[in-house]
Amino acid sequence: MKLLHINASTRGENSESLKMASTFIAELRNHTQLELDTFNLFDDKLPEFDGLAVGAKMALFSGSGFSSAQTKVWEEMKQIFDRFARADAYIFNTPLWNNGIPYKLKQFIDVVTQPGWAFGFDVEKGYSGLLHGKKALVIHASGVYHAAIAAGFGSDFSTPYVDDWLKFIGVQSVAHIHVAPTVVNTDFAKTKANAEIDARKVAREWASKA
Repeated sequence: MKLLHINASTRGENSESLKMASTFIAELRNHTQLELDTFNLFDDKLPEFDGLAVGAKMALFSGSGFSSAQTKVWEEMKQIFDRFARADAYIFNTPLWNNGIPYKLKQFIDVVTQPGWAFGFDVEKGYSGLLHGKKALVIHASGVYHAAIAAGFGSDFSTPYVDDWLKFIGVQSVAHIHVAPTVVNTDFAKTKANAEIDARKVAREWASKA
């Protein structure tokens, strides 16, 4: 199995989402042969989806052709997409930032989600994802927010956003694990242990179908 691990955390060894991703990967290795590629979004090179990149995308839509600068940035983006598309499966780990995802994860999503690569479009039927036969696990961590908390303690726009994006590009098998809360929690050890059980269970399920 070719697994792409996308790390959207800045906290290194202190990251609870990264620790849980590592638990999942270790369990998966115990049950199947694994070819692992790790993309650290805050450390590895990621093209900016700026005016030049948007111009290239619009040129593609209109069929007007790329400038030399647009060609260069489009090729850089295609390299990132190809790395993404080569994987059979994905594991993302991400913290909840301001009720949503870190900006680097959004940047990654904007870079790889291009017409003809990740999705197609029909004027009568609409969008269609092109990355078929893949699966994903998304591990979310948050210091305060969790599903049963009162409204005044935050919201989770991360989970539905990432879930919708993955299904938009064709990844229909998507699992989510929440390590939360990590800070405002009188028994984080239990919270973490339960998440580890879920992570190992997903790993075994993946391995059984590899």
